[in-house]
Amino acid sequence: MGTEAPETERTLALLDELGVGYGCDVPIGPRTWYGVGGSAAVMAHPTGAEQLATLIERCAEAGIDSRVLGKGANLLVIEGTLGGVTIALDDPGFRVIDIDVNAERAIAGAGADLERLITSTVRAGLAGLEGLAGIPATVGGALRMNAGGAFGEIGPAVESVDVIEPDGRLHTLGRAALEFSYRRSNLCQRLICSATFALKRVEDQAALREKLKQVMAYKKGSQPMAASSAGCAFKNPKTQSEHGAGKLIDDAGLKGLRIGGAEVSTVHANFIVLHEGGTAADVLAVMNEVQRRVKDQTGITLQREVVVWEPDISQRTQSTQRTTE
Repeated sequence: MGTEAPETERTLALLDELGVGYGCDVPIGPRTWYGVGGSAAVMAHPTGAEQLATLIERCAEAGIDSRVLGKGANLLVIEGTLGGVTIALDDPGFRVIDIDVNAERAIAGAGADLERLITSTVRAGLAGLEGLAGIPATVGGALRMNAGGAFGEIGPAVESVDVIEPDGRLHTLGRAALEFSYRRSNLCQRLICSATFALKRVEDQAALREKLKQVMAYKKGSQPMAASSAGCAFKNPKTQSEHGAGKLIDDAGLKGLRIGGAEVSTVHANFIVLHEGGTAADVLAVMNEVQRRVKDQTGITLQREVVVWEPDISQRTQSTQRTTE
């Protein structure tokens, strides 16, 4: 460890003390849907909620930055090395999906794939999550941002969530303690371990499966599903405009705006796609330029829906930006 940076040395010493498995200089970019970007100085792999809670508590006490890596679908990691510790919930216990048809309930770990949860509940004849089809996320990531779209949000289906507070306390939040609104929840400062969903058993399972297919068909017909992107780049500014972010970007004439290898999609203006040779820094540059031009034309400041992780300036790699229309 003698050749590591001081913060990394402290992080590795803590992980060794707690018996948490880890890797060093682990690329994160390839784990995201953009497929490019930076790396983690340290990536930890806790084996259960209690070990995770202890890790969060001790990191807070030691002043070590921590972050949780989910599916990487809504994430942009700028080139460079992220300090502190990046936590991967890839232990099987965090990916469990348990469905009880008779109780009309489903329990899923924070690291479970949302799409797998949706298809599993639909096959079991339980309705309530099928409107989320096509949203790439882990269950934890979806809950944190109250993921949703034209066919509904995840919040209304949630019965309870097991969380870890910033101080390392592990407990359960019942429905009355949960708050969901457009792309927000009161879970953002907490670490999600698992959730229980209250669903509804249906008699016509064929109709439920057909609805799932219709949702997927809508997504494929209106969004650049095959392109390299992170989904919607910006939240819809409902409090400021009757138009969604995509309409505002389109009206500003920004479809096709390109910086380096990143471009505003010509299919849906609220998607930023990445071409071969492009970088995460290119994507961020396009996002910043879109925000600036929409602000100049409408007075509306678009808020990012894509989460951006940026290394300290000293840890960033250089990126040349080329702007074209």
